[in-house]
Amino acid sequence: MTIRVLIADDQEMIRSAFRMILDSQPDIQVIAEAADGGAAVGTARALRPDVCLLDIRMPVLDGLEATRLLAGPDVLDPLHVLIATTFDLDEYVYRALRNGACGFLLKDGSPVLLAEAVRAAAAGNSLISPSITVRLLQHMNPPARVTTGRAGHTPAASASAGQGGLIEPLTERELDVVRLAARGRTNEELATELHVTLSTVKTHLANVQRKLAARNRVEIAAWAWENGVCTSR
Repeated sequence: MTIRVLIADDQEMIRSAFRMILDSQPDIQVIAEAADGGAAVGTARALRPDVCLLDIRMPVLDGLEATRLLAGPDVLDPLHVLIATTFDLDEYVYRALRNGACGFLLKDGSPVLLAEAVRAAAAGNSLISPSITVRLLQHMNPPARVTTGRAGHTPAASASAGQGGLIEPLTERELDVVRLAARGRTNEELATELHVTLSTVKTHLANVQRKLAARNRVEIAAWAWENGVCTSR
């Protein structure tokens, strides 16, 4: 299945470079470009791409506000937004995630990382540049925005009452997976460190996501840092 991507960046050279990288992948196709945030929102709503790849600093509407309009907590049918920027600022990363972004990359990252981030976003998962993942999550303060399965219920609120407040308690193995994922480990690294198969890791993460009513890996990691799971061992 081909992943349809919208690229929004005010620099034509960047858009061309991203298009070249992504169109070279057998499972990814760039279907549209936009040079400003306003055009990005309009085009994304019209075409509904699988992934919107947005810059932060754009005219008309910046990428953070565009993310909120496309993927924020008030959007009934949110799109998958991936931020790619040159600005490694915690404030930007934090706002992007709170506004619904499911990934955050630096433009100096490798082409392989860009393609993997697009694939992760299309699957509803998350990928953040390794250089900022743990630094960001260690300093996230509650309340983090978490998309929930029912009104008035959030993982952070449930966790405040302990494991019993979750939809179901996390098992010890699931807590191990959460701790490592929150420290920026990939699924492959999780499998190696825990001496399990990759499919087992994916099963654990799916169970954790269901029990926390979390939308993606970023929200699992945010919950872990906010509730002291990462420092409990």
